[in-house]
Amino acid sequence: MTVADASLSIAAPAASAAPVGAAAGAPAPSSPCAAGDALVELKDVSFGYTKDRQILSGVTLTVPRGKLVAVMGGSGCGKTTVLRLLCGQIRAGAGEVLVGGKPVATMKRDEMYAHRRRLGMLFQFGALFTDMTVFDNVAFPMHEHTDLPDEIIRDLVLMKLNAVGLRGTAQLKPSELSGGMARRVALARTIALDPQIALYDEPFAGLDPISLSVVGQLIRRLNDALGMTSILVTHDVAESLKIVDYIYFISEGKVVAHGDVASIKASTDPFVRQFVDGEPDGPVRFHYPAKTLAEDFA
Repeated sequence: MTVADASLSIAAPAASAAPVGAAAGAPAPSSPCAAGDALVELKDVSFGYTKDRQILSGVTLTVPRGKLVAVMGGSGCGKTTVLRLLCGQIRAGAGEVLVGGKPVATMKRDEMYAHRRRLGMLFQFGALFTDMTVFDNVAFPMHEHTDLPDEIIRDLVLMKLNAVGLRGTAQLKPSELSGGMARRVALARTIALDPQIALYDEPFAGLDPISLSVVGQLIRRLNDALGMTSILVTHDVAESLKIVDYIYFISEGKVVAHGDVASIKASTDPFVRQFVDGEPDGPVRFHYPAKTLAEDFA
């Protein structure tokens, strides 16, 4: 299933940044989702590790049920911090992080465990257990979070591996896999417990073009087949535009643009164009702030 086949009825949140279609005179993004249809919401969220190091500043975004939404931006802009807030690893300094209408920050211990049980996470570079077989990597969350008998777990693991085309690798170790295959095993582990929400942290990093395309299409198909809601953190523009429903751009901790695929492609917004086209000059500066050349080399 491609983006062209999927419905693009996505939320247009009340963020400070205007949808790129509205700003640039391009086709307007799709209508907001119906009331109660938002599964994940960040409302004016700010976060910083210290007072002098603010990572997110007033971020507002909405992820409707059943959709695949990308959060894009340069390295260090706060993309992965959004995922950590959703997992409850860190708490926002201001604003609300809501999943299913419930604030993550106020969840008690048992509520947090139940919340995380509904999440599937694909870590950057896969993060497979190197001393376990492929089978045991995928079976790990089933053993940890269910009381299913071994024969049922066996069948489920093989089904998940078959879904990513790697049933035949069950007894191999991660060191015996290619980078693309390892990422697909990590994807099978991500969906091991049929999560309500799947979180992907740079799933395309380090992959060759063929593996990248395979993983991208798997993410799209699994999202639709399993009825999941997915959040994809990435800076791979080309692949993301093929599979996602809606995109948020974050720069310096703020949402600077957002829109559906058609709006992003048609946008003339300087930041969007620089990011989508890979331009070296634009709102995102190449040089980190520093003294003038005259001061350093005088």
